[in-house]
Amino acid sequence: MNGQLCEIKTRGRTGSVSSVRIDDKTVVATGKCLRLAAVRGEDWTEGQVVADPASFVARLKTSGLKADIFTFTQKVPHVRPKYGYYMERDNVAAIPITDYQDWWRQISSDLRRDVRLAEKRGVTVRSADFDDNLVRGIMGIHDEMSIKQGTPFLHKGKSFDVVKQDYGTYLDRSEFVGAYLDEDLIGLIKIVHVGELACMMQILTKDKYFDKRPANALIAKAVELSAERGSSYLTYGKYYYGNKRKSSLVDFKRRNGFQCVLYPRYYVPLTLRGRVAVALGLHRGLLGILPSFLISIFLDARSRARQIRWSVAARGRRVTASPSSAS
Repeated sequence: MNGQLCEIKTRGRTGSVSSVRIDDKTVVATGKCLRLAAVRGEDWTEGQVVADPASFVARLKTSGLKADIFTFTQKVPHVRPKYGYYMERDNVAAIPITDYQDWWRQISSDLRRDVRLAEKRGVTVRSADFDDNLVRGIMGIHDEMSIKQGTPFLHKGKSFDVVKQDYGTYLDRSEFVGAYLDEDLIGLIKIVHVGELACMMQILTKDKYFDKRPANALIAKAVELSAERGSSYLTYGKYYYGNKRKSSLVDFKRRNGFQCVLYPRYYVPLTLRGRVAVALGLHRGLLGILPSFLISIFLDARSRARQIRWSVAARGRRVTASPSSAS
């Protein structure tokens, strides 16, 4: 259980954090003033994240890892709390899976129209092998995108090897679904199968083909494949992030039939600072502390500021690229 550094990715960026191995799990500690420990890759871990929490926490306390709080979850669909630790409800965006026709009947007529529209406009959706052709297709989608959900798209311009490494995780449990226009890859979903869950790790589409509705067609195919596999849910990250209740991503998930499913998340203080932080609610971070309306005001202001910067930068590039009119 000797401490070591471990690489993790946050918002597309790679960094090194302190870690320790307990059983077959890697526990990482993140944060500065308040350090939270969690199992690395918790969302993609098969079975329950921690099988014996009391034993796990006891070993974590003597491991030498500097952390104030250890947090872990119970996986959907096992959402009835089992342990006596302090618990709050976390959430996941999920589509309950029975069969494809059941989902089709429950979704809105607008979504059904968009799925049909994709087919009428020449989009075909099928499973794809993770090979060099697919990696190059993913690079083409990356390089077409500058902004995603109002923020700079950090994957733009990544090399072939980096993209292949990024998308090559959990390959033994992964499934790739591509949306094609002729043979051009215009959209992709990566699904990681985690026990009885089918978990969407990524969905990408080319903005210039938005009118062909590839994203809706991809999700419809993901539901179909999940039903064929016997998965209980198709998931796509959180439904809400803290108190952030309004965003284009929430609207997208709602429109495509995802629901907010709650499950237990436990917080186990490891230090006095951790006990105080949990008592004051500081473990939730800013998105979990600030009221929803303040988060919306801040995000709107940040989006406007970024648009102004991008406009100024774009004008600067055009001026630089223009030939001099001086004689």
